Amino acid sequence: MKTLVIISHPDIINSSSQQFLMHACPVEDDVTIHHLEGTYPDGKIDIAKEHALLRQHDRIIFQFPFYWYSSPAMLKQWQDDVLTDGFAMGKNGDVLNGKEFGLIFVVGIREQEYQAGGREQFSISELMRPFQAMAHKTGMIYMKPLPIYQFGYMTDEEKLDLIIQYHQMLKAEKNLTLLAKEKWVLDQLRKTDKNTLQPKDVHIVDHAIERIEENRETMDELKIVLDEMY
Repeated sequence: MKTLVIISHPDIINSSSQQFLMHACPVEDDVTIHHLEGTYPDGKIDIAKEHALLRQHDRIIFQFPFYWYSSPAMLKQWQDDVLTDGFAMGKNGDVLNGKEFGLIFVVGIREQEYQAGGREQFSISELMRPFQAMAHKTGMIYMKPLPIYQFGYMTDEEKLDLIIQYHQMLKAEKNLTLLAKEKWVLDQLRKTDKNTLQPKDVHIVDHAIERIEENRETMDELKIVLDEMY
């Protein structure tokens, strides 16, 4: 599976959250990072180039800061210019049909504010409906979004968890079960080049693998007991 991450941010160099995500992005041939404002500083989008990129990838991700309940203007322009009739919709417009589509967006205030009775009144799911409708219109499979709330206030532990979520969003199977997530994390840990780590970090990796395996054995044993009870 090949993933295309389309980033829209007008000042990405000075964005701590976007710089964090870009450095966290897996450096592999099957992940393409595509920053719109950097690629098209004059605002003129090469539609043929964008069509070729979309054809070459299986999972399409929009990554952006949450501006006025939507995305920055460049990403909206991209949708208007690139998702054309005959390519993404309409007669013979089935190029995106069956591809996966996901959202990664950074929100400046607390998650609790996005609900009925909260400061913003509407949930994030409600506000993301236009993107969901776009995916439906073009035949793409809508993935569960990854909202990132108040990045500047996240702890180091929360940021490490975010890296895992980010990698899963870009590369892992859609709608992972708990067991599948465990297997995915174990696979990533085992692929870690320990020669690049400090001794204490090697210990942390080994300990994490051991704990995940032990917890899985415990859960499997509990499941056997519960199955016997019922």
